[in-house]
Amino acid sequence: MSQMHRSADQPTCPSCEEPLEPGDLFCGGCGHDLSAVKQRPDDHPTLVMHGAGQTEPRTPAAPAPPAAPGTPVAPAAGVEWPPATGVDSSGTPVPAHLPEEVPGLDSTGSRLPEHPGDFELPAPARASAVPPGPSSSAPPVPSADPRTSAAGVPAPPAGAKICVACRAGRVDTDGYCENCGHAQPRERDHMEQELGSVAAVSDRGLRHHRNEDAFAVSSAALPDGSPAVVAVVCDGVSSATRPDEASAAASASANESLLGALERGTHPQQAMHDAIVAAAEAVNALATPVAPAHEHHHQNAPACTIVGAVVANGLLVIGWIGDSRAYWVPDDRGGPPARLTEDDSWAAQMVAAGLMSEAEAYADERAHAITGWLGADAYELEPHTASFKPDRPGVVVVCTDGLWNYAEGADEMARALPADAARRPLHAAQVLVGHALDGGGHDNVTVAVLPFAVPAQGAGSA
Repeated sequence: MSQMHRSADQPTCPSCEEPLEPGDLFCGGCGHDLSAVKQRPDDHPTLVMHGAGQTEPRTPAAPAPPAAPGTPVAPAAGVEWPPATGVDSSGTPVPAHLPEEVPGLDSTGSRLPEHPGDFELPAPARASAVPPGPSSSAPPVPSADPRTSAAGVPAPPAGAKICVACRAGRVDTDGYCENCGHAQPRERDHMEQELGSVAAVSDRGLRHHRNEDAFAVSSAALPDGSPAVVAVVCDGVSSATRPDEASAAASASANESLLGALERGTHPQQAMHDAIVAAAEAVNALATPVAPAHEHHHQNAPACTIVGAVVANGLLVIGWIGDSRAYWVPDDRGGPPARLTEDDSWAAQMVAAGLMSEAEAYADERAHAITGWLGADAYELEPHTASFKPDRPGVVVVCTDGLWNYAEGADEMARALPADAARRPLHAAQVLVGHALDGGGHDNVTVAVLPFAVPAQGAGSA
């Protein structure tokens, strides 16, 4: 529809801007009901901001100090604003307000304070904690967190755990902030530990709601005074109940058993076997029913996998049940790396039986279905142990499938492992966890790194 020529004073429809005639009850262009809408007043703004039809944003400045009584206040540049006159009851000149300081509505539609003193100035306008000198470039003082006591939140008592989200509220015993309600990261979401020449890192990953992995690293003195280094990694079975408790119990029990046996002089391979049995008993104990009359108390019992490594007297001992793995990577990357464990899994059984190639088996959706684990539902406890006597220095990588899913072959694991892993085991473990997270982090990721040094007197391969 063509637009008709109209004068500047002629009223228009508030819906379509069509010119209106006096007495119209409906718009002739769009049919808008004019009876419920007041016509726009024929007035003009009394303030002209920097020229007709144009406004310019300006950063509010700190209020100027009060002028002496009787001193006229200069008008704001570009604004037709009359000077304030007179004094208040205390004899102080009446303050002059800039247009942007006049009470109005904020961005939410709420009424602004009637008096400028009812609100605080922005943080940069406040006095700095360290007054700058003539040529000082002191950094600005950080503004107060709006979620702290200024918003009515009392300061948490000394020593209380503070929310990682609002940084103001106290965290309750259930792990939630009393101020904003944000759930706090759990202690097991990310764990790191370095102990001499062994280090481990565990991370929840990017897809799981909790970390069901666990690890233990330690060292012991053998009867002859030589050191023994231990690493145990466990992966909770997600389809079982309380898998996080199962992995924690297994890693702690295996570690304690290994330390005690090694210090008594038990051969490391026998000590590893006994440690896995002890771990299994600890996980089995979690399935004990609270009520004796409970039926099917072994149904869906807590379960986990386990893999452990011991380095002692030039000997490397590995033990495992399930599909957590151990890899050997020599310091001289010219030598071949090796996988030291065989999975207790459907895919491994298919390959061992000659029914499928390794590529075919691990491409199957049943590939990671485990056939061995720790827990009351396990068919039969059959710890696997193996002893190695490397003839060169290297690094042992002990990990859950959350890592090796992204570096399955020994060559892939060697490429992911930093070249200085023997000197910086914690950094190496962090890099490997990062490799899994960068790859997608679909599972919990746990890895321990143990450097292996050939004894000074040398040792031939076993």
